[in-house]
Amino acid sequence: MLKQIYLSILFVFMGLMLSAQQDTLKWPSLDKSPMDRATYPRSAAFGNYLDDDDPDKSPKIRVYYSKPFKKDRVIFGDLVKYGEDWRLGANEGTEVTFYQNVELEGTVIPRGTYRLYAEVNQDKWDIVVSTHTNTAGMSNIDKTKEIGRFKAMTSSTAKVREQFTIGFQKVDEGNVNMLFEWDKVRATLPINLNAASMAGKDASPMDMVFYPPKSRYLNFTKTEEELKASQPKIRVVYGRPQMKERKVFGELLPYGEMWRLGANETTRITFYSPVMIGDKEIRPGTYGLFAMVNQNNWEIIIHRNINSWGSANHDEETNVHKITVPTGKTKVTVEALSVVIDKISDKQVDVVFGWENTMARLPVKFK
Repeated sequence: MLKQIYLSILFVFMGLMLSAQQDTLKWPSLDKSPMDRATYPRSAAFGNYLDDDDPDKSPKIRVYYSKPFKKDRVIFGDLVKYGEDWRLGANEGTEVTFYQNVELEGTVIPRGTYRLYAEVNQDKWDIVVSTHTNTAGMSNIDKTKEIGRFKAMTSSTAKVREQFTIGFQKVDEGNVNMLFEWDKVRATLPINLNAASMAGKDASPMDMVFYPPKSRYLNFTKTEEELKASQPKIRVVYGRPQMKERKVFGELLPYGEMWRLGANETTRITFYSPVMIGDKEIRPGTYGLFAMVNQNNWEIIIHRNINSWGSANHDEETNVHKITVPTGKTKVTVEALSVVIDKISDKQVDVVFGWENTMARLPVKFK
């Protein structure tokens, strides 16, 4: 009984305290320039209603912005001055999120969230994409954080749009226009959703070696005899990792583990006619090369899984042949992995792999 009385008094006290705290709260009124969002594709905004395999389930672009009213004012050229940067809305800076890489006028914008604003002119707007986010208005904007300024050509609309509005217009599967409208002006910013994917500088550049060496220059042969003698027999395409003051064999490449015999994509070897490797005949074609690296020998694996990035998840069923070859020491330190083809006789060459102070020879006999 006493416990119930105590709890009742406690609840009354807590209620009085909560009421007192609530009396100090200030509840915001509706903003004169309320926020809104624009999503592309639009149906991604209610993706929880879509099937998992619906191509429009996930957003590609989303914009958050504020929507000021016209209110009988002259907007462009007066309220928004020509030649000046404008926040593209009101209040907080307009924010765009790209959920994938996009391309604007040939510039790739990586996926992420950015600030948008615009230099407004009569015939076009320069839409600015900036990494200076969490800002309001245009004061103290760091111009060094601009990724670029991109042209949005303007046109006249048939009707007056009372509130500033951002939307999207699908062009095709790979392109969409971001639209900005207010008063009787529309600015159109083309966005390429299939951004170009361009590789940067490769730390392990690709290289290739041919046998016979002149087979890479067939267009320079002068006689039929020279052309016949220069027909390709072997080509190796591989990535060239570098030591960079690292210990390679036994550390960077632990003994007893499989290695792609290069870097990046799986090393490829092409035989243009049947060859013998050990006691196995290898048919003409392109194959991948791996090596099980041991201290005194390598087990070289010839396989058909050429469309691979190294040996991860390698399917043993694609193996064509395995051969164990002894390793030797190079006379000089080889900084970058190198492949050379050493002629032993008219009927045999060795494909030689050298790196650090280690080399291994893959013997290839022509039939």
